[in-house]
Amino acid sequence: MQAAPQDYRNVPIDIQTSKLLDWLLDRRHCGRRWPAQVAQVRERIRAALQDMPEHPEIRALLQGSYLHYFHCLRIVEILKGTEASTKNLFGRYSSQRMKDWQEIVSLYEKDNAYLAELSSLLGRSVAYELPALRRQRGRWQQAQQELARREDECQLRAGELRERFLGSCRQYGIAGEDVRQELLAQAQALPSLLSRVGDGASALGDAIELYQACVAFVCDSPGAEALPLLRHVAANGNSSVFRWRTGREPRRLERPEPPRAPEPPREDTIDWGDFPAEPPQGGDIDWDITVEPSPQGDDGIDWGDGEKGTITAEPSPQGDDGIDWGDGEKGQEGTISAEPIPQGDDGIDWGDAGGQEGTITVLEAGTEAPEDVARGSDALTLLENPETRNQFIDELMELELFLAQRLLELEDEADVVAMSQLQLAPAVLQGQSRERVQAQLATTRELLAQLCSRSVQHLCMILASPRYVERVAALLRQQLLQAELLLAKRAALGQRRRQALAEQAALEPKLQRLQERTKELQELIEADISKRYGGRPVNLMGVNL
Repeated sequence: MQAAPQDYRNVPIDIQTSKLLDWLLDRRHCGRRWPAQVAQVRERIRAALQDMPEHPEIRALLQGSYLHYFHCLRIVEILKGTEASTKNLFGRYSSQRMKDWQEIVSLYEKDNAYLAELSSLLGRSVAYELPALRRQRGRWQQAQQELARREDECQLRAGELRERFLGSCRQYGIAGEDVRQELLAQAQALPSLLSRVGDGASALGDAIELYQACVAFVCDSPGAEALPLLRHVAANGNSSVFRWRTGREPRRLERPEPPRAPEPPREDTIDWGDFPAEPPQGGDIDWDITVEPSPQGDDGIDWGDGEKGTITAEPSPQGDDGIDWGDGEKGQEGTISAEPIPQGDDGIDWGDAGGQEGTITVLEAGTEAPEDVARGSDALTLLENPETRNQFIDELMELELFLAQRLLELEDEADVVAMSQLQLAPAVLQGQSRERVQAQLATTRELLAQLCSRSVQHLCMILASPRYVERVAALLRQQLLQAELLLAKRAALGQRRRQALAEQAALEPKLQRLQERTKELQELIEADISKRYGGRPVNLMGVNL
């Protein structure tokens, strides 16, 4: 059955937008020389725009990005009103403006060049301009998401570094406001802490005797003394190294100067040393040596009885060499004697009102320097000196292992071998209870924890090395500096994210205008083609707005 003719008017015409121009050329709706015609039209439009009347709608049309055929039609309609006074009896306009735009419209309509131009504009918008703007908007959105993620990472990392810095400060027992000064101030608390540890060692007397009895019983060496340093500290406290070494209390302590951490140099300061402000003139150098003139010669040196090359010294009451070598016998070999002098403890007279300048008095043979004076490391306490402190820790650990083993033996009552071995042991070994050994072990471990804690270790390092403070302060400041750098980086990323947001906000109106123009072109082309096919509906496919 054949369909009625009116049924074909309702069948839509579907045209792919990317092939619209080829579709129009193949069906001879447009001439193939349309680009040259459109170029000629564009030249006429540029010339006509130089003389335009003041009209708000024309001004709005001229602000658009591109004037096409339908815009020109609207300008002609507007000019019909503005140029009405130039219309003659035959219905023609004598205005040059009207003539120019009517000619532009006729050039557009020749071979339907305007339809080819509109199809080209629509295809370019759909294929290139709209996707480009969407991609650019997507890049800005992706950049905002990426920058926001990196901001969060910087914030989180800065918080971790800040927390690590505060945790390190808590380990060192400082607040972290002024790391260097706080570390130096902490070193003043070390002597009292070590004194408390030394006093606490007095509670280990019974444990030391227990260990001594066990060593004597097991090793069959009753004369060997176990844990000598720990025994000394338990009896005498944290005494000086001099007392531990000699067994005598020092009469005077001459402690070494505490090391001072160097002040951090200023960035713009260079230490050139103690050079003089002005160099000596003429190359003369003051060697701080003066030669007094003497009657012997111009050079102030007595060369003897006029014989060149012989050097003699003036005799002194002690002898030719100025040293008293004996009790009346001058020059007795191997005997050195001198009267004690009050000038110094080193036995050397460096000169005063009663002596000659440059004369050295030596102590008598067989005498020693003044005793009971602790100098240098001997003036330090046992727990301040690194060597004795390490020995003290070793002996504490040795006692801890013994007490732990002994506690296991006491708790394991089924160990027949251990019980049989201790049947011949002294009463001090057999009479120990589990609770007593456990209390002694707890005391030993408490002393070890105090000495081996991180705070005590770094306090000892402060006293031992002046650069340790600067090194620790630099490490802590590095963590804080990294946190500050990450926060600064986060601020820079936030600035970039806001710029990306501003770029996207500026891009949205452009994209919206292009979508509106594309939609307008689509409707105009569909309406124009529909008129050519008797009003059949036309659908341009592939226009994604």
